[in-house]
Amino acid sequence: MIIKQLSVFLENKKGRLFAAADVLAKNNINIRALSLADTSEFGILRLIVDKPEEGKAVLSETGVVVRVTNVLGVSMADVPGGTLGALHLLADAGINVEYMYACVGQNTGKAIMVMQVSDLEVAEGVLRRGGFETVDIDHF
Repeated sequence: MIIKQLSVFLENKKGRLFAAADVLAKNNINIRALSLADTSEFGILRLIVDKPEEGKAVLSETGVVVRVTNVLGVSMADVPGGTLGALHLLADAGINVEYMYACVGQNTGKAIMVMQVSDLEVAEGVLRRGGFETVDIDHF
């Protein structure tokens, strides 16, 4: 399923990640999955939260730049090579994977892969037809 992700642009300085997590916690917004990629000066914190619009608002109030983007959540077996089938289907369909990160689904025993791809709707159809379940925020 297509879900909302927060992309937060943070200075790569002590305490910036803590401040972002703290403001979310103080506003009762639960982080379900995250990825942090950095450069020497800035980092991109990608978050799946239970209330993305509220999360965007409270983070923006702290002065950081926040974007809401659509990504795909895909459930798959939590075993070595579990992502290969999905990646194979996407490659065969000519869909580029721009980035991805994983977390463990709640009470499912499966991994959840968050994917940003070149065409979300086509990728969702390809993966479903290939036997993969796409998931919503409740699975995180």
